[in-house]
Amino acid sequence: MEAKLPTHRMEITDDLDKLLQILPSTIQDAIAEHPLKKELIEIVLDLGRKPEARFVNKTAYLSENLITRDDLEYSIARVGHFSSDNRAGIESTLHRISAIRNRQEKIIGLTCRIGRAVFGTILMIRELVESGQSILLLGRPGVGKTTALREIARVLADELEKRVVIIDTSNEIAGDGDVPHPAIGRARRMQVARPELQHQVMIEAVENHMPEVIIIDEIGTELEALAARTIAERGVQLVGTAHGNHLENLIKNPTLSDLIGGIQSVTLGDDEARRRGSQKTVLERKAPPTFQVAVEMWERQKWVVHEEVAQTVDQILRGKQTIPQLRQVNDAGEVSITRDPTLAPMNEMPKTADVPNWQTMMEVPPKPTGLRASGKMIPLNPNVVSSSAVEFDQMLDNS
Repeated sequence: MEAKLPTHRMEITDDLDKLLQILPSTIQDAIAEHPLKKELIEIVLDLGRKPEARFVNKTAYLSENLITRDDLEYSIARVGHFSSDNRAGIESTLHRISAIRNRQEKIIGLTCRIGRAVFGTILMIRELVESGQSILLLGRPGVGKTTALREIARVLADELEKRVVIIDTSNEIAGDGDVPHPAIGRARRMQVARPELQHQVMIEAVENHMPEVIIIDEIGTELEALAARTIAERGVQLVGTAHGNHLENLIKNPTLSDLIGGIQSVTLGDDEARRRGSQKTVLERKAPPTFQVAVEMWERQKWVVHEEVAQTVDQILRGKQTIPQLRQVNDAGEVSITRDPTLAPMNEMPKTADVPNWQTMMEVPPKPTGLRASGKMIPLNPNVVSSSAVEFDQMLDNS
């Protein structure tokens, strides 16, 4: 039984037939007859192993025959050129073929990722996309970040009529070839010759093509994070993705922490530490975040939204538990927004106590008490001899 797409998600095309054409005939037949063909995510071909199909909730072998070098060569000859990041595509499709090489640089494995264009994937955050704020999408591989980027590009370009430029490093957003896939609408696409040049193309897009929105997939280096900040400071809306399940992952990642403002160590004064009830050395956000909104994509229809990234990061750094905004959409397209503290991931940042703990801040000597501390103690006159002193002398004489 084939899985039905929810009514609010209208699939344009997956061009699966074009992907099957690059595979050996036995694998083509196995996929064409499989009942879960619509849920197919990727096909894995490894030398000396059985061909494998990965679906949304399961994995299955496509044949009992092992993959030979001839099978790999058959597929390699029918795809485009593999770039320096070992990725290739099929022209006019959204599919991605990634290669695994041995130490002699020969390809010994292929991962064929199915690319689909789907309407309605951003229903849960549509008002945020239209607000003009920069949005960062987080999530594990395969959760649908790139699919959401395509839909965001189409909505901004076609429905809101904005000037949108996509930085397409691996030709995964707009497909392989010189003509972009229709799934991105009127948005323009800039290709990147080598992945390490992505940050330069990002700056070039702003300087040369006057965009209102720039869309970037897989921000992963410090240079790309700095380029994103430069773009945001010029008043351009940014929509990007990064790998990480939660916002806390970016805080602990020194390479990407600049996306949420950067983290620095600060030494507080005694009064401020006492007011906060914290240690004197604390972590604080260094600058305004590049992205004002962050979206954690837990599942395809279950996202957590941080509408104020600056406020959320500050709470995490101070050890306060955040209460996330959970957005879900059902098959009828109805969006529900709830706040549930039990859904918040337990962050590992140092917790601050409600009552100041002076032992963790500094060793404070005990405060002196009595007449000596009050300054009211009057010194004795050395010329005046007390009666008790006289009695003591007499006792010594008698002894």
